[in-house]
Amino acid sequence: MILNLAVFLCTLTAMEGIGYLAHRYIMHGWGWFLHRSHHEPHLGALETNDVYLLALALIALALVALGRAGHAPLQWVGAGVAAFGVIYVIVHDGIVHRHWPFRPRPRNRYLKRLYRAHMLHHALKGRDNNVSFGFLYAPPLRRLKQQLRARQRG
Repeated sequence: MILNLAVFLCTLTAMEGIGYLAHRYIMHGWGWFLHRSHHEPHLGALETNDVYLLALALIALALVALGRAGHAPLQWVGAGVAAFGVIYVIVHDGIVHRHWPFRPRPRNRYLKRLYRAHMLHHALKGRDNNVSFGFLYAPPLRRLKQQLRARQRG
């Protein structure tokens, strides 16, 4: 059980790095055609960007199924991927973008910093020159503002 918990927690932690890379190089790269909807005014309950969350859910389900079919560690990898997806929906869609009927406001320092960092990510129109590509980790705001000013000038 300790090994399973360790695999789960390591996967959950690693997903932030994977999410960062996917956001920076796929969503703001060749996959912009899907992600663009996230950088435009939100018109309804769903946006084409949600295809990425669906893909994450399918990957998690496949990993859990493989784990249940005899490749035990994969079940816990899939659970870590799924947990990241749930946390993403709660924090990113719920607290940061307030896409829910009720609109929770970030109150603690971590959530406020995450919120402000993500707003800096959306400060520039388009897919280029953005900052802060993480989902659950936000670099210091001072550094993000410096990067943003440098990219606006360059």
